[in-house]
Amino acid sequence: MSGIQPTKVIPRLVPAVSGPGTAPVTPLGPAHPPNQIKQPTPPKQPAPPRPELASTRAGRQMEAYLQHLAVERGMARNTVAAYRRDLLRYAAYLESAGVGAAADVHHRHLTGFAQAVREGSDGGSPLSARSAARCIVAVRGLHRFWALEGTTDDNPAADLHPPSPGKRLPKAISIAEVTAILESVPTETEAGQRDRALLEFLYATGARISEAIGLDVDDLHLDRPADGPAVVRLFGKGSKERIVPLGSYAAAALESYLVRGRPGLAAKGKGTPALFLNIRGGRLSRQSAWTVLKAAADRAGINKDVSPHTLRHSFATHLIEGGADVRVVQELLGHASVTTTQVYTLVTADTLREIYAATHPRAIA
Repeated sequence: MSGIQPTKVIPRLVPAVSGPGTAPVTPLGPAHPPNQIKQPTPPKQPAPPRPELASTRAGRQMEAYLQHLAVERGMARNTVAAYRRDLLRYAAYLESAGVGAAADVHHRHLTGFAQAVREGSDGGSPLSARSAARCIVAVRGLHRFWALEGTTDDNPAADLHPPSPGKRLPKAISIAEVTAILESVPTETEAGQRDRALLEFLYATGARISEAIGLDVDDLHLDRPADGPAVVRLFGKGSKERIVPLGSYAAAALESYLVRGRPGLAAKGKGTPALFLNIRGGRLSRQSAWTVLKAAADRAGINKDVSPHTLRHSFATHLIEGGADVRVVQELLGHASVTTTQVYTLVTADTLREIYAATHPRAIA
């Protein structure tokens, strides 16, 4: 018995079976421990599809209008996107009403749609008067385009009027509150230098936040001759260009940022020409700019809803209160119509009454 060798344990194999129509089976390896079992990778979720207009002839004809707005009229991307959302809803309404082509639209369809968006009876959310007015303006522009292009023989929307949204006065903050926000920003770090320059810039120019974050360094002209202040080139809605002067506080903050802040931020990125950079060296986003202002308002103890547009409203209001002509303010803000700018004259009614009371010889008995 001493010559008997110990039996070797051979791993159990699944016999390879082959035959017609049968693939060979490979041997099974050792089992994985429970904590090392490889879990299947969950499938990637497909990207959400771009919203398309209704699959009708009228819907396809709407696409031509959107192309006209973007290419020929040069409307801003956000504006075209808003028109697309409104026309998506209009196309769905027409489809549910059995309208398949532009030539089949009648005035009753338009009035029905105007009522539906206010009440939400088309399955969408009820719109406020302001949002419904924007929607109807998009639809009116569509039918005007169809009539001019010969897609339809007439314009059934010619007598369609959007609901009056009423005047919504812009919300501005006082000069003292603006000063507190600007001076609350610490500038010991590169990001702090950027934040101070950004907020000084927004208040000094009245720029929209999209205009500010879209700036490149070459759009600044800080080294001006003795005949004028520093200026910046802004690109507004529809890529309309305007030149806006920079106050001395904003110019000084930008010069400091370009020397002490931006180089360090730019070293972390890939060489973007953007003026305002994030901590990774890329262009600053709208959300980050909002966060910068919100943090500054909190540090300053401003218990109001402050947004970048609040600084734009404050810029215009303080200019009007200081005696600036409304036409000048219109140019600085980049408004296409002076009617849009005149809303700021309503905000300063209290100031006008005070001036009248203090200066007219028979204002007070």
